[in-house]
Amino acid sequence: MEERDKTIEVMKVAMEMEEKAKNTEKSIDKEIDEATADDKTANEKTKSRKDNEMLKEQKDDELVDTDNKDKEDVSQDEETHAKPGKSFLKGSKNKELAAKEEKIQELNDRLIRSMAEFDNFRKRSEKEKSQMFDLGVKHIIEKLLPVIDNFERGLASVNEEDKDSPLVQGFNMIYKQLMTTMDEIGVKVIEAVGNEFDPNYHNAVMHGEDEELGENIVSEEYQKGYMYHDTVVRHSMVKVVN
Repeated sequence: MEERDKTIEVMKVAMEMEEKAKNTEKSIDKEIDEATADDKTANEKTKSRKDNEMLKEQKDDELVDTDNKDKEDVSQDEETHAKPGKSFLKGSKNKELAAKEEKIQELNDRLIRSMAEFDNFRKRSEKEKSQMFDLGVKHIIEKLLPVIDNFERGLASVNEEDKDSPLVQGFNMIYKQLMTTMDEIGVKVIEAVGNEFDPNYHNAVMHGEDEELGENIVSEEYQKGYMYHDTVVRHSMVKVVN
């Protein structure tokens, strides 16, 4: 009796365990089905999302292409309209640059002419100043020549006995000093006697014959002539023979 009861109890336990196993298997199958359904849904959602993304990318690419095409068209239009403008601006700049260069050249020419005129004026002024100075010196020499003539006449009229007197020696020293000073400032005596007559330096006041002298020769000098550098201050007054 007790063994029968144990057997019945074992069978019940076995049946309960089998039932639990079945329920567990069903639960596992259900979870698997649910997981599969979830994966399928997730895959569908992922596929749909990818399809949407691809569609969006395709639309974006189409929009970009359209935008780029529009930009290219606008750029071509701008270039088409800009070329005449750039050409006009370039031509205007070239004309302006040419005008500036022409103005610079004109000012440069005026400057060169002004500098040349100033240089000529400076040279002319220096020449005029030199001529005025020489003219002033010549005028002073002309005033001194009669004094020199009187010195020479006075010394020439002294007797041989009085030549050694202190007064005559003093006058002679003053005369020599005066002639030395004249020589230092450029005054020279014109050589006349024994030289050929030259109207540029000599003034013939008499004409004579002399067999010992050649033709057109100065035989006598009545008044000395003087030169200041290359300018005749006074011609020599002479006698010409033959």
